Amino acid sequence: MSEMMEKPAENPEEDRASLKSNGNTPRDGVVKETLGVLKTFRRSIRKAAEKSPLGSKLAPKTDTDDSESGSPPPLSPSLSTGSPVTSPLISPLKSIGGFFQKKEDEEGDNISLKSKGLSRSKTDPNMTKLGDSLIKTGASIRRSLRIGSKKDKDKACRQELLGPATKGTVEEKMEEKEEEEEEEGCEEMEETYTLQELPHTPLSVMQISKLIEMEVLEEAHLNLLALRLEFHKEEERCSEDSPMELAKKEKDLNLLYADLRNKMNTIVRDSNSLPSRNKELLVFVARIIQEEERRAEEPGGLPDSWMEAWREAVCEGVQVKVDNVHLEQREQNVSWLALHLGLLGKAIVDDLENVKKQLRWSYPPSFKVFSTYVESYHRVVGQHLKKLEQQTTEQKDLYALLEWIINRYKSEKVMGSLSLQPDMKDESTDLQLEEDFLKHLKEKYCCRVKEDMRSSLERLIDLEHEEVWSNRKNPKKEEYYLNSQIDMDIWMKVKGNVVHSRVIDAQLEKKVISACLEELKQFPKRFETEFGRHCSTLRPQPLWTEYQITYINSFTALQQHMEGYQAACPQEVEGFKREVKWLIVKLTQDLEDQFKEDVKPYLRRMMTRKWLTNDEDFKELYSRTYQLSKHCTLMKPPHVQEFANRLHFHVVKEYIGQLMKTNYSCKNRKHERAATKIRAQWEKLKDLFEDMSTHEWLHDVGDDLSNILMQKNKSDIKNHLQPLVEHYPDFSKKHLVAVLYFRGMMRGREHQLILQRFSELKKKVDSPACNKDRVLFSDMQVTVNTDCLSNLPFSCLNFLLPVN
Repeated sequence: MSEMMEKPAENPEEDRASLKSNGNTPRDGVVKETLGVLKTFRRSIRKAAEKSPLGSKLAPKTDTDDSESGSPPPLSPSLSTGSPVTSPLISPLKSIGGFFQKKEDEEGDNISLKSKGLSRSKTDPNMTKLGDSLIKTGASIRRSLRIGSKKDKDKACRQELLGPATKGTVEEKMEEKEEEEEEEGCEEMEETYTLQELPHTPLSVMQISKLIEMEVLEEAHLNLLALRLEFHKEEERCSEDSPMELAKKEKDLNLLYADLRNKMNTIVRDSNSLPSRNKELLVFVARIIQEEERRAEEPGGLPDSWMEAWREAVCEGVQVKVDNVHLEQREQNVSWLALHLGLLGKAIVDDLENVKKQLRWSYPPSFKVFSTYVESYHRVVGQHLKKLEQQTTEQKDLYALLEWIINRYKSEKVMGSLSLQPDMKDESTDLQLEEDFLKHLKEKYCCRVKEDMRSSLERLIDLEHEEVWSNRKNPKKEEYYLNSQIDMDIWMKVKGNVVHSRVIDAQLEKKVISACLEELKQFPKRFETEFGRHCSTLRPQPLWTEYQITYINSFTALQQHMEGYQAACPQEVEGFKREVKWLIVKLTQDLEDQFKEDVKPYLRRMMTRKWLTNDEDFKELYSRTYQLSKHCTLMKPPHVQEFANRLHFHVVKEYIGQLMKTNYSCKNRKHERAATKIRAQWEKLKDLFEDMSTHEWLHDVGDDLSNILMQKNKSDIKNHLQPLVEHYPDFSKKHLVAVLYFRGMMRGREHQLILQRFSELKKKVDSPACNKDRVLFSDMQVTVNTDCLSNLPFSCLNFLLPVN
């Protein structure tokens, strides 16, 4: 601040500045100055009475007042809204008195002290004392005029009649009704106004600065305009001889304008926090902004836009509101962000309701107050959410942030609130976010979903080990099948992620499905590795078999659940299905390999001398097969059918395959006993597989071979070859030779006739109409140790036969 701000002026002209602003001149003398002060005080009292609820009853306008003024009152922007903007010119003393009238509730009896400080100048001390006395008297009169409004009296009367029982309810209803009536009674300010007459001589820099400090904005601005006009005139007529004096005045003018703008910005910024205090001040703020915008091209003012400064002040006030919303630390509350966003939404609605009901009536329509506050919230909240995103790492918090931005902010919870209608009808409800902010937030959320999915899957394996494998716990049955909860746990985890993301938007839903499936695709191999590591010692216990079947069922169910996302992410679903199929095949193959290993020693001793006289090996084979077949009933389709068919095929192939190994030859008519035993055992095996296997075509092989083996006459064997050849097209000559070897026929004429008949039948069977899907003997190993004569053609041996 210049020297004018540092010390009071010493010349008499400056000493008389405060009196000039009252409409008088020094040459009228002290008496006229005193009358001017009294006249101004009377106007302030009359204006205070007019603003009271009793209106003109307390301060009727008389001809005496008009005659005292000497001329019609000039126009002013300080009248209430809804009427022409005219008012008497307000003196500095009167404005200060009005300011203290607003402050006296908070400051009480200290008002007189502050008023003394404001009115102090280098004028006559007697006049200073007179001014202080008048201010005290005015404050006393204004306190005596504090008469309750008609609404307060009516409310008190009604409460007295109703009594204390209904006090709370009645008060609430009456307050709501009064708020509605108050809002309906509010009217917008007139867009146009007439500026008051500027003082002939402006107050000193110190006095104007004091007025700004004490928020007597109207009077301060009028004097600033007068000072600005004075500076402009001096600039026009000033020669180059006194540039320093002019520069000093320009500096003072700029500093005063800066102080005025800062004070106005503070008032606007705090207006939504202290609406009752700043409501009237905002009227002056709006008129000053309008006037300065109109004079923007004139020299002496601030170069940048006052309207833009007002918008920035509104934005700062919104920033304060947002920053004051309670935010707990993550360590203190797991729901810290959801709680904060809920409070933030409520604070936004409450503030916009206040703007709608109160603040906007203090501005002309061109300010578009409600729209400005809405836009400010869009911008400030957008920046606030970016800061929150930087602190957010958990999936639930990222989701809460996304859901609030995309759905809740636009919904009836915040910007779509019914209390803000219909003002929000034409307003945008979109937050002002940085470019790619939402894209980044969604990608961050999907990455977190994937990481959480991996952690959940690893935790599931750990739980399975802790609760099942390590305790050798038997799996539970659900609807006749063995099953664990692992598939339901995974499915519910994925489904929860997908359903939540669907609430936000379809694009995020697809990305979340893809993220979950990508992580799930790695899970079957990890699970199989851990299962094998922890349960390898259980083999070949029945519990290990139950575990195998349990996880075959669980992953089958999981695959079926994931097929529901085929349309959204076909490639990811197919990739997951391949991995699950690999796991199921691996589990069933382990189960099958273990069974083959268990029954291998018993099958190896079939069709031997011991087998013919002892049933122990077959009983063990049957017991192991029966036990596994019972376990198969606990396996869900479709894998149970495939497994049972492979099991059936293996037992049949290995049992019959022992005939092809030529380990034993039934001589001395033992073939009949062997055929009978094969038939009996075959019936048991057939009954065992009949309900679980769909390979009915395997049932005939035992009976067909038994019929060949049990023929007493060798020549009758030729008549029983056709069923075997028709049922099993892959049955070859070498297999027939092995069967005949077991029968005890290694050579001879009948042997050759049987082979010849077989060749004839094979030619018929090899026609295209034959069923070639029934392949049993093709891979069956044959080891025949016979002499060369057995393989010679029948025509070559014809000469050896006796002549008939």
